[in-house]
Amino acid sequence: MTAPEAMTAPEALPLPAANPFAAKWETPFGLPPFAAIRPEHIGPAFEAALGKHKAEIAAIVTDAAEPGFANAIEALERAGRALSRVGGVFYNLTGADTNEALQAIEREMSPVTSRHWSAIMMDPGLFARVDAVFARRDELGLDAEQMRLLERTHRGFVRSGAQLGPEDKTRLAAINERLAGLGTQFGQNVLKDESSYALVLDDEAALAGLPPFLKAAMARAAADRGHAGKHAVTLSRSIIEPFLTFSTRRDLREGAFAAWSKRGENGGESDNRAIVAEMVALRAEKATLLGFATFAHFKLDDCMAKTPETVRELLELVWKPAKARAAQEAADLAALAQGEGENGPIRPWDWRHYAEKVRQQAYALDEAVLKPYLQLDRIIAAAFDTAGKLFGLSFEAKPELAGYHPDVRIWEVKEAESGRHIGLFLGDYFARPSKRSGAWMSAYRGQRKLGGEVRPIIVNVCNFAKPEAGKPALLSIDDARTLFHEFGHALHGLLSDVTYGSLAGTSVSRDFVELPSQLYEHWFLTREVMQRYCLHAETGEPIPEALIEKIKRAQTFNQGFATVEYTSSALVDLAFHSLKQPAQVDPLAFEAAELARIGMPPEITMRHRTPHFTHVFSGDGYSAGYYSYLWSEVMDADAFNAFLEAGDVFSPEIAGRLKRFIYSAGDTRDPAEAYTLFRGRLPTPDALLEKRGLAA
Repeated sequence: MTAPEAMTAPEALPLPAANPFAAKWETPFGLPPFAAIRPEHIGPAFEAALGKHKAEIAAIVTDAAEPGFANAIEALERAGRALSRVGGVFYNLTGADTNEALQAIEREMSPVTSRHWSAIMMDPGLFARVDAVFARRDELGLDAEQMRLLERTHRGFVRSGAQLGPEDKTRLAAINERLAGLGTQFGQNVLKDESSYALVLDDEAALAGLPPFLKAAMARAAADRGHAGKHAVTLSRSIIEPFLTFSTRRDLREGAFAAWSKRGENGGESDNRAIVAEMVALRAEKATLLGFATFAHFKLDDCMAKTPETVRELLELVWKPAKARAAQEAADLAALAQGEGENGPIRPWDWRHYAEKVRQQAYALDEAVLKPYLQLDRIIAAAFDTAGKLFGLSFEAKPELAGYHPDVRIWEVKEAESGRHIGLFLGDYFARPSKRSGAWMSAYRGQRKLGGEVRPIIVNVCNFAKPEAGKPALLSIDDARTLFHEFGHALHGLLSDVTYGSLAGTSVSRDFVELPSQLYEHWFLTREVMQRYCLHAETGEPIPEALIEKIKRAQTFNQGFATVEYTSSALVDLAFHSLKQPAQVDPLAFEAAELARIGMPPEITMRHRTPHFTHVFSGDGYSAGYYSYLWSEVMDADAFNAFLEAGDVFSPEIAGRLKRFIYSAGDTRDPAEAYTLFRGRLPTPDALLEKRGLAA
């Protein structure tokens, strides 16, 4: 491509040549030129991209030709590519490697981009053209994917307020703008509390009970924070959870747990309680404007579950047996603690510690013994090999390509048989203060075919503890499952094979999107994968068969606790968003009242307490939707049974259907139809209850 062509590409922007967003990227695979992109480039790029998108929308609205699928619906698909490119880089960086400059831009741009999208989705001239095409949909000779795109586009406009009157549109736009700013602030506040906390330990007595792998990770964390020669407990799950598990210092466990539990409610500028109250009220008002009884009704109307009543039925189906199971688990922990001379009640900071001891007694399964078999590089290789066996993919490391941080690794993904390029995969696995907590998949570029084949650039971001230099990173079982989970999301993006970008990859309903990820976790625990890839870090010996058997037998251990902490979070989320007039709600009082209503065991806390519940309040993603993991688990448990019933966990026939109807299909079908095409029927909760050990 010549220089003039690069400057006139759809994603190019009228900016000085020194700004990387001025031209098409002539980098390998179109990878963002991370080293050249600086914070000062972002603001002008956003301004130019927003202006370009407005002009593209205006051209659609003022088109003198009769509105049709090509000049209205496909034209909308083509519009905004420059904005998508800028946002794809910026929002990924703000999550994975942020700084004060990027955070300032994020606070500035959140309301601006919200206003931009409100203006588009409520534009009467634009909606009139979309609505005209929708009214004639049966006369247009559209194929199934085109019809799906038209229906989803029209529905998106309606749900965004396109049919409201002028005053209601103005108010809805103001609500959206305020919610965007509040969600950004909520997430930044949680990151501030997480990154600013470190419990620095400088004497051997404070390390009592800690295994070598954890002490090494804590030493690295302390050194990274300027405390070389000491050890630090941070609020990264890969450190805080094993510390709570192994530390015999109850006082230190209590202090660390308090910091973890109270993120977002410590007073001062990073306190999120007022933000939650305002967001809950604004969401309820938004739902009312759009004609729904509550925000939960609004949100779920566009999901598989459809209604809050259906969601509550599923959550309460598992809540009752989970609570009973947790009560028995608590009694077992208390008995063990009393045997050690601890006669007080089990508290939340005690649970993991005594649960690990019970697990060792009941299953002879010691995480410190297991961990050397779970080397990060081997688990990555296992995830890749599984994708090769199921979907015919190969992965080639590209060390010559530079990511946005030195820890980022890049692979080219190919179709193994043909060598065809499928996409790029970026892996960013280690925790650092500039990264928000948790683990996620995202895309720097999505897949599409409209206007020419474009293959995706996908990233997985995790927060595993970084090892000492020269030592392998060791994972827990939960870490390894997390890696497989996020890679399942990555495959959903990489394998996408649709025409229209807005239907591609993970652009599916919220309670369907976790199916490909949660299903992929199952393969990690198969003997076929563990025997080949779980090799001891020091001896190179494969994991013993007896240890695999112990892991499998222990899968339902502590599931009362795990199900209670998750389900309570989902029920609180649903309760907040089922309020009809939540003015002046006190978030912590409301949380406490809902937990009391459902009978929350005092020994357990929510997996995500409200002031740091980023899934729900840092943006709109899982609001009234945290139940989605359980909803998808109903499907993933049933879906993996298809392979077990076939007697081959890599059955080519079943894997072929899985790829065709789930992993590569994006949102081209209704999710219930897609699942039925794969499995032959819809699932029941039976396999879920059995998987969690909660079946009657």
